[in-house]
Amino acid sequence: MKRADAERLAGVLKAFADPARLRLLSLIQSAPEGEASVSDLTAPLGLSQPTVSHHLRILTEAGLLERDKRGVWAYYRLVPSAIGTIADLLTPPRKRATKKTR
Repeated sequence: MKRADAERLAGVLKAFADPARLRLLSLIQSAPEGEASVSDLTAPLGLSQPTVSHHLRILTEAGLLERDKRGVWAYYRLVPSAIGTIADLLTPPRKRATKKTR
């Protein structure tokens, strides 16, 4: 694994390494429109709005979420390729080659 890939992966895994953030990803992914605002997420998590916003910022900076500002609301959705990219980085090169030839 190249150094740049390792540094990026470490940052993403650090963002994953929090139960609230994992739950946020799950809640956003399962939302009817595939997106959610902070107000949609505070009650299910049982966390305050500033805390949820903090976690969403970290996930966005890690490249796992996209943020779309609409008026005073911001909506978050998963970056479609983010999870696949992480899986590829975690897969040993030999297995990646085998996986692609299938």
